[in-house]
Amino acid sequence: MPVSRSKTTESSMFSCPGCGAEHSKANLEHRQYICPGCQRLLPMPWQARIAMLADAGSFQELDRKMVSIDPLHFTDLKSYRDRLKEARQETGAREAVTTGLCLMGGQRVVLVVFDFRFLGGTMGSVVGEKIANAFEEAVKRRIPLVSVSASGGARVQEGMFSLMQMAKVAAAASRHDQAGLAFVSILTDPTFGGVMASFASLGNVVIAEPGAQIGFVGPRVIEQTTGVPPPKDTHRAETLLRAGLIDLVVNRQDLAAVVTYLVTHLKRRKALASGEEKLPRAPKLRRLPAWQQVGLARHSGRPSGRFYIARLTSHFLELHGDRWRGDDPAIIAGLGEMDGETVVVIAHERGSTPAEKEASNRGMAFPEGYRKSLRVMQLAAKFGIPVVTLIDCPNAQASYESELRGIANALARNLAEMSRLPTPIVAAIIGEGGSGGALALGVADRVLMLEHAIYSVISPEGAAAILYRDAGRAEAVSEVLKLTAQDLRGLGIIDTVVPEPEGGAHLDPDGMAAALKNHILAALREIRDTPVRRLVANRYKKFRHIGRGGVHWRELIRGGIRDAAGALVRYLPGQEKARKQRRAS
Repeated sequence: MPVSRSKTTESSMFSCPGCGAEHSKANLEHRQYICPGCQRLLPMPWQARIAMLADAGSFQELDRKMVSIDPLHFTDLKSYRDRLKEARQETGAREAVTTGLCLMGGQRVVLVVFDFRFLGGTMGSVVGEKIANAFEEAVKRRIPLVSVSASGGARVQEGMFSLMQMAKVAAAASRHDQAGLAFVSILTDPTFGGVMASFASLGNVVIAEPGAQIGFVGPRVIEQTTGVPPPKDTHRAETLLRAGLIDLVVNRQDLAAVVTYLVTHLKRRKALASGEEKLPRAPKLRRLPAWQQVGLARHSGRPSGRFYIARLTSHFLELHGDRWRGDDPAIIAGLGEMDGETVVVIAHERGSTPAEKEASNRGMAFPEGYRKSLRVMQLAAKFGIPVVTLIDCPNAQASYESELRGIANALARNLAEMSRLPTPIVAAIIGEGGSGGALALGVADRVLMLEHAIYSVISPEGAAAILYRDAGRAEAVSEVLKLTAQDLRGLGIIDTVVPEPEGGAHLDPDGMAAALKNHILAALREIRDTPVRRLVANRYKKFRHIGRGGVHWRELIRGGIRDAAGALVRYLPGQEKARKQRRAS
């Protein structure tokens, strides 16, 4: 069914609460309800919201005939029945939420849209029923669901019937999640109470519009009930983003494109295209002194995680926050495309400028950084999207504050969850891989390492301080730590050494990125057809065998036998050819 229009006439004028300017409805519709004077985001009617998100003419409403009744015969200044009647006349909607099927960028989606003008977008029994039906319809059709929330919370006029809707819609969202389907939740101004504390917080990706007021209990209610006003902007979208509680704050003009990107990419992946990467013949690796390798790995001009992401992927969409307490810039995580295939990339970011290095603590992440990485990895696992990690940190954040926030638990959970993550994982050490902070992104099916990167249980300075109580002996200690790519390949710790330009990656960053991309794609294609159960079992076996007595030496002997056999195979045909030439002469 096409979107119906409100009974409000085209000539109606609307006054902006921000600057007081008056605008016609037609003008606001054209500008997506953004005030031309002060750029304030104004509330969008449900019809305009659907028109903005859905492909033109594709929306078909569900449950249109479902309307609220008055189960408690509730009356305050007006009867509940009269309030419902007035809301229907004002909005042209049958209820505070409108649900339906539509296309977004050609992708079939169930769309759920609130209109705050309808009794403050409150959730009563019919609203809860329509939302639950929408999730169930999405499960039946095996398609994503997108919701746009604008609500004051529970509908007081329906008492406990209203409160119970929180459990109903949360359960429906959970079933949709268990079915392996994508749910994108959009929070607009305002989103509070039972809506925010139920399905709206459960999106695989949670997006807010700029400046939106969001929370469980609003600031005005907090002040009235406690007598103490909360700090300014505590409930704003930008504050929640910094607190790690939402993924993105997206301008209204960009919202349709971002949501379309998400529903297109958050689905079960296609296998990587067949064919082998054309890797150049590996040059003979240059065995430099370990301390020189340490210097190259730490070089201030060495490409960082963000640099590589920009060149390894296209259309990268960064996701934020651990949904618990914060967002850490020391770890970047998000969705992108690599040769047309969806991948999740997670990278340490040590920064390039002094300001960036200070903000990211040189890649030394707090617990929330690792919790964010785990959350995004679990999102990848849900849809079978390959995970690529880029490792470059001296260690995890070492501070009293980090300890109290649970750094040990965060690292342990990453190690455990990555060991059984049901999707391919390729890790690459691109700079300095230090201790548990590096390994927490390094439990992978294939581990690559740039030629002049380092990977160590502890920094050479730290080891020297422990062993000799003299950090000045770091150069000598670096040799015995066996922290270079060549050493670690020989020990079976890593799988592949990726050659660097002569003199280091910082001398040809773009060339280094191209080489790394080729090696990552080759590694992904090597494991692309492995059944998930075998993939996880092989990953467990890989790490289970590291350091086992005799295993390393047995593998070295086997490798030596293989090398000798190969040389013999190459040698014998040459000898036979030489004998024939001698006979002929």
